[in-house]
Amino acid sequence: MANAKVKWLSHAGFQITSGGGKVILIDPWLEGNPAAPCTLAEIKTADLVLVTHDHFDHAGNAAQIAKNTGATLVGMPETVARLKAQGGLPDEQIVFGMGMNIGGTYQAGDVSVVMTQAYHSSQTASPAGYIIKMENGPTIYHAGDTGIFASMKTLGELYPLDLALLPIGGVFTMDPQQAAAALKLLNAKKVIPMHYRTFPILVQEAAPFVAAAQKEAPWAEVIVLAPGQEYVL
Repeated sequence: MANAKVKWLSHAGFQITSGGGKVILIDPWLEGNPAAPCTLAEIKTADLVLVTHDHFDHAGNAAQIAKNTGATLVGMPETVARLKAQGGLPDEQIVFGMGMNIGGTYQAGDVSVVMTQAYHSSQTASPAGYIIKMENGPTIYHAGDTGIFASMKTLGELYPLDLALLPIGGVFTMDPQQAAAALKLLNAKKVIPMHYRTFPILVQEAAPFVAAAQKEAPWAEVIVLAPGQEYVL
């Protein structure tokens, strides 16, 4: 089986490809994204589309990608209901036919997706994060847009993390110092910073997070990607 691959689509967007070839998109926002490394038309394949919360820069193109690829849309019930109507999606393309909530797990072949809490806001429902576990492969945590919370430690204990995808941009999410403290709580082996640089109001460089992470979680490897760049786990 091949190694899993993680590609940063800028902002909070990622494309994860499992060792078995399953393609998972998280918060795919491409149209109107000044940092997007590809166009919506270039996304040809997806098995799962995960939405952390209902803000334009996260729910973005989720419905259209699900419609174009036949992917299963994963998110909170109220959020997927809105996206289902927007994209004209059948119930068969909605996780459990109606969405799921915090604590829920969806099994898609050899990939399981656990919805976790996040602390933020959302146009519909509540914000969330995801823990993606691949059988005989890595476990990846996408925090969504969130502030730091103490039970990140519990998440790291329940699901030993090979990789954490953490927002560092401040203003709307954790800043570099808070994200480094979150990494310590999660005890993840590796981390990729996200949700920065897209807008002028956000933190513009990863360097402050790299420095803080080296202090707070010296065991963790910090991987800084450029939009469109892929990391092989």
